[in-house]
Amino acid sequence: SWLVKFAQAPFSVREPEVEMVFQNILPKIGAHWLVNLYRSARKLRRLQSKPSTVAASGCTIPAAAGRTVLYDFHGGILRSRALFPYFMLVAFEGGSFLRALLLLVSFPLVWIFGEHSDASLRVMAFVTFVGLRPRDADLVARAILPKFYMEKLNAEVYDRLWLPAKRKVAVTSTPKVMAEWFLKEYMAADIVVGNELQMIKVGRRCYFTGLLGRLGPLPAGMTEKVLRSEFGVDGGMADVAVVGSSNPLNHLFTSYCKELYVVSWESAKTARLPRERYPKPLIFHDGRLAFLPTAPAMLAFFLFLPLGFILSVIRISIGIVLPYNISFAASALAGVCFRTSGRRVQEAGAKRRGVLFVCTHRTLVDPIMLTAALQKPVPAVTYSLSRLSEIIAPIKTVRLTRDRDHDAAMMSRLLEQGDLAVCPEGTTCREPYLLRFSPLFAELADDMEPVALDAQVTSLYGTTASGHKWLDPLAFFANPVPAYRVEFLGPVPRDQTRAGGRTSAEVANWVQRRLGEALGFECTGLSRRDKYIMLAGNDGVVRK
Repeated sequence: SWLVKFAQAPFSVREPEVEMVFQNILPKIGAHWLVNLYRSARKLRRLQSKPSTVAASGCTIPAAAGRTVLYDFHGGILRSRALFPYFMLVAFEGGSFLRALLLLVSFPLVWIFGEHSDASLRVMAFVTFVGLRPRDADLVARAILPKFYMEKLNAEVYDRLWLPAKRKVAVTSTPKVMAEWFLKEYMAADIVVGNELQMIKVGRRCYFTGLLGRLGPLPAGMTEKVLRSEFGVDGGMADVAVVGSSNPLNHLFTSYCKELYVVSWESAKTARLPRERYPKPLIFHDGRLAFLPTAPAMLAFFLFLPLGFILSVIRISIGIVLPYNISFAASALAGVCFRTSGRRVQEAGAKRRGVLFVCTHRTLVDPIMLTAALQKPVPAVTYSLSRLSEIIAPIKTVRLTRDRDHDAAMMSRLLEQGDLAVCPEGTTCREPYLLRFSPLFAELADDMEPVALDAQVTSLYGTTASGHKWLDPLAFFANPVPAYRVEFLGPVPRDQTRAGGRTSAEVANWVQRRLGEALGFECTGLSRRDKYIMLAGNDGVVRK
């Protein structure tokens, strides 16, 4: 009735009415509309996330023993349902800084639609994989993602529902290429179901288009036919399904499973699987990022990166320009955390040859840290070092040729001139393990001293197997607070050297065990070749 009177009134009378509408009524209508929209969205989200079946908290679950179990990878096997960090790892490590930055810029859109929605999956998959080679994605899946997956394993689900299961089917919302290798090689899954990525061939090379071939949390590959043929399950139904709480997969799993167990978020937060109980030992991994790249963490990383580059240049310049007695204090002021212990007492009297310092190998700056602790330059032998690292190194570096006789003669000449640093592992290892020690160093000298070195980083690793090695020193010193520990363990006892009747292999093994005990690391028989075959697909030899 008010609108009819308003329409019939002359224009001169309408003017104050129009002003009243715009000033008083329309803002109230708009606010009321926004409140109702927000309430409707919340109700819809709660309705979509309501689980079909909920397992009682703290109950005993013997249901998985000897049965076929269907697992949701994110939220069921892992302690988190987040998808964005793993797309970011592929974009950053397999792609480039620019691709990772574009994915970060697209995160608000992902957040609005919901991380597990079809639209968000399409956006993240396209930005991450468009133009990416399958080989690059495969290297990330093999050498980088397993570390982050392993750290997020749910110990309760792994012990009570994964290990007892007779047959295991893992379903992932991400593209299959991201999780298949980890689930089959580390977790021994029978089948991995996930979205397939489309590819295009340009010349002799193949590239991802970034488009998902089959979209949806439960792809078309998981059908009654697959369940019957692969598992021999009557009626095409799996026995048990394991999903995360508030997961859209809940409703889809009920169509293929007889029982449904929901992992509560409260128990998942504390159910971390210890390193000693990993399905396989995590010894080698690659990549630069030392943290799980969630959206806030990556935003902080990109904001800090310019400052990190400036700090890296300053810290490297300190080691090159300043004298040793000053660089130690200057590096501490620049944010480098350096700790040394067990300093060796020099014996009186002149020696015919120098001391052979046998070091663990954590980064390529190990000899430089040894030099800083000794307050004198000590030459070092290297296997493969970038030209930039050789140029900026404040100490003398000598390349080994992998010709045993030639390398032994060269190291003997260096020992005649003074002290020498050597890393018998031949390559770096980030995890608390020591690789096999080459026995060559034990044949060159009896006056040896093991030196335990360990490095800690928070943002970027200072080593790589498949990336650009010339960035190694810049990446290490670009961390907010790079930390190094140098511990001198004293001379090797005479009875544990070749002069005491030991073979070179026995000496190398004794030194390895001594260093492992000092650092709390586990000794292994793995070599440089084993590392590079796994992480880079080559034998680690740089050819001219």
